[in-house]
Amino acid sequence: MLAELCCKRRPGLWRMLAVAVFVALLGCLRAQELRGHVSIVLLGATGDLAKKYLWQGLFQLYLEEAGKGHNFSFHGTALTATEQGQEVVAKVLESLSCPKDVAPARCAELKDQFQRLSQYRQLKTTEDYAALSKDIEALVQREGLWEAGRIFYFSVPPFAYTDIARSINSSCRPGPGAWLRVVLEKPFGHNHLSAQQLATDLGSFFHEEEMYRVDHYLGKQAVAQILPFRDQNRKALDGLWNRHHVERVEIVMKETVDAEGRTSFYEEYGVIRDVLQNHLTEILTLVAMELPPDVGSSEDVLRHKLQVFQALQGLQKGSAVLGQYQAYSEQVRKELDKPAGFLSLTPTFAGILVHLDNLRWEGVPFLLMSGKALDERVGYVRVLFRNRACCAQSEQHRAAEQSACLPRQIVFYIGHGVLGSPAVLVSRNLFRPTLPGGWEQVGGPPGLHLFGCPLSDFYAYSPVREQDAYSVLISRIFHGRKDSFITTENLLASWAFWTPLLDSLAHEAPRLYPGGAENGHLLDFEFSGGQLSFSVQQPEQLVPGPGSAPAPSDFQVLRSTYRDRPLVTAWPEELIAKLADDVEAAAMKAVRRTGQFHLALSGGSSPVALFQQLAMGHYAFPWAHTHLWLVDERCVPLWDPESNFQGLQTHLLQHVRLPHYNVHPMPVHLRQRLCAEEDQGAQAYAEEISALVANSSFDLVLLGMGTDGHTASLFPQSPTGLEGEQLVVLTESPSGPRRRMSLSLPLINRARRVAVLVMGRLKREITLLVSRVGHEPKKWPISGVRPVSGQLVWYMDYEAFLG
Repeated sequence: MLAELCCKRRPGLWRMLAVAVFVALLGCLRAQELRGHVSIVLLGATGDLAKKYLWQGLFQLYLEEAGKGHNFSFHGTALTATEQGQEVVAKVLESLSCPKDVAPARCAELKDQFQRLSQYRQLKTTEDYAALSKDIEALVQREGLWEAGRIFYFSVPPFAYTDIARSINSSCRPGPGAWLRVVLEKPFGHNHLSAQQLATDLGSFFHEEEMYRVDHYLGKQAVAQILPFRDQNRKALDGLWNRHHVERVEIVMKETVDAEGRTSFYEEYGVIRDVLQNHLTEILTLVAMELPPDVGSSEDVLRHKLQVFQALQGLQKGSAVLGQYQAYSEQVRKELDKPAGFLSLTPTFAGILVHLDNLRWEGVPFLLMSGKALDERVGYVRVLFRNRACCAQSEQHRAAEQSACLPRQIVFYIGHGVLGSPAVLVSRNLFRPTLPGGWEQVGGPPGLHLFGCPLSDFYAYSPVREQDAYSVLISRIFHGRKDSFITTENLLASWAFWTPLLDSLAHEAPRLYPGGAENGHLLDFEFSGGQLSFSVQQPEQLVPGPGSAPAPSDFQVLRSTYRDRPLVTAWPEELIAKLADDVEAAAMKAVRRTGQFHLALSGGSSPVALFQQLAMGHYAFPWAHTHLWLVDERCVPLWDPESNFQGLQTHLLQHVRLPHYNVHPMPVHLRQRLCAEEDQGAQAYAEEISALVANSSFDLVLLGMGTDGHTASLFPQSPTGLEGEQLVVLTESPSGPRRRMSLSLPLINRARRVAVLVMGRLKREITLLVSRVGHEPKKWPISGVRPVSGQLVWYMDYEAFLG
């Protein structure tokens, strides 16, 4: 009654009382939350990673959180026997250090507290995990606490993950209301298939939100600063962070050490799997991703990172340059007991050219580089901006803040090198950046130069207090910040991007280099279009052993005959250059004769190098007068990666000025159906050819030859398209996508000129076979290519011709 009376007479007072009660209850709940107990279990607690970084990271977490009311227990575990493990852990705990701003007496007190909260136990069987769980529950009950959660840090080899995960899931999960976080160290698989298998295994024991895959580069302070920097400088960067202003992005991690003592690991993984597939790719996503409105939202950040993977253009063999320091094979022979003549193909250096297929970054090269036994230890991300200025004032009078002629760049300096510490550098002629608390503007010693500029040309910032990457990440694990870790979806997307390149490079011999400063310019590389190549030829003394394979330059383009028709043979680079010259000559001749050049092109991997050569090296080519047709097409949408037209678009069309109405893709996708007979796509293409190409006679048709003797999409044991009046036909391939559309053999043989390009060692057997057969197109469709009044020329590289 009193409350009711008060409510009626003094409603404001009643509201104030309600708020006070609510605040008091909330305070009680928060106090209870702070009384929550967190158990951290370090698996592999006696290993190198744990001794060097993880125990120190856990101590740092304790320093940051203990004063805030959190309760902890730290359980070091391993397969090591209890007494021996306790000795190892005791030494590690004694060696822990405090930040410089912590007084020695206070540091000693905190270390003592941490040591009393830390223990070692052997953990091998499921029963051991069950005993650990009971001990944690007893500790929580004894202290009058409630269990907030458990963290299991897997500092163990990946082959042990599944068994440990099974034991945790069955015997050591926390009770209802408490969270579980399991922390996983790379490598997360060897390729897409193995990563998928590991992810499936772990997913059967843990939920996605419970798994934290560590890439320690995401904890390095300069890397962790990329998104906050972009966020706090949105206004300045909005107009700059795109293809119109960025010339290129370099993501680099160089090491002076070699792989000695680690060749067992390195032989299995190599530099691409060890560094580029994870560390450098993760950094690329931070630079290239669309910035979400709230960079503090883990969910939004992870979603935007995944969009970057979806925009990455596929890598080709020509997207990479590989190197190996000279002593590596000898180290492998010694450490892995290999025979005296063993030569490893594992790269210890790699440069990779990456492009993104989206509006922001189209055409901007992202250069990823890493290697061992190089001239310096350094890591950085460098965003170099275009410079279109031409300055009348002499260089010595240019002011860094005002001159548009000085280089414009933003550098996230990860560490080591001439600076020796993390930093963010912004050219003074760009803008004065804003950085969050914890970073301060710094100077440098006079005369210090970075990336072609004195340090004084930059606004330079460094962290007030340097932190180890693992300390940063362990803190984020504790606070549940998933955006600093690798989700299953992003992991598999990364492997899907890298695995095809790794497969294509598996048998490529890397360039040898001596190591250190002696490398000189040997590993310098340059890019043109989608291709990378070393800038200087390899000196002869670096080719291993006597009697090694001759260099391509030792041979000239050779002319001969094959099946009684002209044959051009050469190494791949010279062969493609010759074919490109011949295509341009045919184009010029046709344009002079009729004003138009009708060129029909095959798909597949062999012509890619030709497309790139035509796009990047033939500036006099009469593209404005050229009509492009397809020899064959897979029955997939034109935007599908399997589409021949998509390959043509990627490697040629987007790089040349060809009128869009002169491009003639095959109509395989009509009325939302693929190659349906009733849609009459083949007939429509034939009618288009008859209407535009005089006498349906192409000026040049480029063909390939399959290992089964097929050409275009005309296959053995199938009569379709080998004879008759049809100009364009639908066929069936023995392999997927099975349905195809193809020019017929009679139409191909009407051409003024037919070029057959055959490349690679896998073609050697069919090349030899076809050289001996007559006109048998039903068995070997390529043998039916005989232009009625035109010329047929074969182009073969040495591997296809000689094996």
